[in-house]
Amino acid sequence: MKTVVELLSDLIRIPSNSAVSNRGVIDYATRVLHNAGWSSRELPYRDPASVEKVNLIAAPPGQNKDARDVDLVFMCHTDTVPYAADWTNAVDPILKDGNLHGCGACDVKGFLACLLAVISQTQTKNWPDGLRLVLTADEEIGCIGASHLTANNVLRPRRMIIGEPTSLHPACAGKGYCLAEVIVHGKEAHSAHPQQGKSAIYEAARLIARIGELSAQLAAKTNSFFEPGFTTINVGTIQGGTAKNIVPGLCRFHLEWRPIPGEPANRVLEAVAAIVERLRHADPGFHAEMKPLRRQPGFETSADAPLVRSVEALTHRPAASIPFGSEASLFAPLAEEVIVFGPGDMRTAHSSRECVAVAELDEAVACLRSLMAAGG
Repeated sequence: MKTVVELLSDLIRIPSNSAVSNRGVIDYATRVLHNAGWSSRELPYRDPASVEKVNLIAAPPGQNKDARDVDLVFMCHTDTVPYAADWTNAVDPILKDGNLHGCGACDVKGFLACLLAVISQTQTKNWPDGLRLVLTADEEIGCIGASHLTANNVLRPRRMIIGEPTSLHPACAGKGYCLAEVIVHGKEAHSAHPQQGKSAIYEAARLIARIGELSAQLAAKTNSFFEPGFTTINVGTIQGGTAKNIVPGLCRFHLEWRPIPGEPANRVLEAVAAIVERLRHADPGFHAEMKPLRRQPGFETSADAPLVRSVEALTHRPAASIPFGSEASLFAPLAEEVIVFGPGDMRTAHSSRECVAVAELDEAVACLRSLMAAGG
């Protein structure tokens, strides 16, 4: 019977960034679950590159894995972000100074290892009714696996604990995640005669400057439960032009925003559309279009909800919020109570600094064991 550190080390060694199949992680988890007497149901699909992806629903002994109405779901995604080529130990975990380092250590294979440790180490067949473990694919590129589950109505959970690194605080509120592509049009010309064309890059710069002003306006209204306490905006990528001596005819950039709960997911998109209209009114030659790619609102569960209070009591940590998007946004409209919870700090994730404290893994195992044994 493996320890949580051994389980996590095994999981880190299985490459599972979103560009490849998560089959390796699913098969590993399935072996552990089946050895403990749990049954499982795979829900595979193909991504746009025809790569196999797999969602998994697992049920304790004697329970119907196909039942849609369930009481308490523990959900964990199985994919990671890509890692840099110079991170030589990304899938070769290192234990150092009480921390286990590796890609996915905290986001979010650490949580999965804790769940598998509880299930494999618990000598009982009398699990609470309606208990489920759900593993998803493609969370890092838009919660795609979870979207398949909601679209196909395969689960109607009453309560959910969704794994993400929260330093063991029960996160009862989280920001949403929204993304759009903005395409700015210009007119190509020889750069020696710029008056014959119109620079799409200059036009995009004008628009981005206005978006920066919008970002500052949003920062003026804060929600003290979040850090930062406002809807954030980011222009993450920008591409334009074809050559150094051509006035660029096209420029595109990705606009990302993370709305606080209660704020419409479309608010920033509508505000940017209004900016575009003002620029067009001032200059009829200005032309930009926006293509929404993802719109997920924030989520919020009452801080007084029984599940929140239970986790607070078990961890001796107060409820918190998360500033990043998660699968909680998809399931909050379906479930009565949803929290995000797990070992590790997201500030180390998505980088070669990613790690998780062994002490937090042990604490998480103890907390999850109590929650699973008592049915929350």
